[in-house]
Amino acid sequence: MNSARIIAVLGFALLAAPAFAQADKVVAKVDGIAITEKDIALASEDLGERLAQLPDERKRDEVINYLVDLKLGAKAAAAAKIGDTPDFAARLAYYREKVLLDEYLTSEGKKAVTPEAAKKLYDETTKAMAPEEEAHARHILVEDEAQAKAVVERLKKGEDFAKVAGELSKDPGSGKEGGDLGWFTKDRMVPEFAEAAFKLQKGQVSDPVKSQFGWHVIRLEDKRAKPLPDFAAVKPQIDQYLERKAQQDVVLALREKAKVERLDKPADAAKPAEPKKN
Repeated sequence: MNSARIIAVLGFALLAAPAFAQADKVVAKVDGIAITEKDIALASEDLGERLAQLPDERKRDEVINYLVDLKLGAKAAAAAKIGDTPDFAARLAYYREKVLLDEYLTSEGKKAVTPEAAKKLYDETTKAMAPEEEAHARHILVEDEAQAKAVVERLKKGEDFAKVAGELSKDPGSGKEGGDLGWFTKDRMVPEFAEAAFKLQKGQVSDPVKSQFGWHVIRLEDKRAKPLPDFAAVKPQIDQYLERKAQQDVVLALREKAKVERLDKPADAAKPAEPKKN
């Protein structure tokens, strides 16, 4: 069991327990020591990835078992007077400050996440985005130039592109879909393919194009300006950015107002070096 994690949880429990112990529901006891719903919530958050790997029906039992070990371990540590040592006091003080900071940043970050702020950031960002062109194309991939030229001849005679792609294309993904590549921007394709595809007009078929994958015959289905991301789809990322930026701003503001002294090095060592004169 991770001793630092135990100390962190124990430290928080010692500090916060008086505020909610009376109203919190007791769900289990170990040697008469209560395990509450609040304990379960805190432990669940702390265990994080470990719980994520378990089926939902096992998670609660896992947390309660962990808390049983935690309570028993803390009781044994107290009996051994671990809590009376200077090292424990230092660790407890450290984790107290850490939890206080985490809670403070969480609180301040949430204040910054408002529908108005999210929509404003979305509007400003999308307004500044340069329009990007997308192409919708099909292709037929073959091994050599002779095969590619034969494909072009068949298409010139009126054969259906999708049918020929399904018959001949070596691309395991698009071949089964009649060569359909969907919509893409230039940066998603190898340069030779992208250059040829974006030069075509709607409905036009390319001459054979060589790339590292083989020889392509490309048909352009359409072009368009890439649609802007939908606000609802990107709002979770916007909210996360707003929260993190607000937290960063809080820390920077606190540091800006503070007097920070480094006593472990000479004062001049903290100053930037003077540029050498020629």
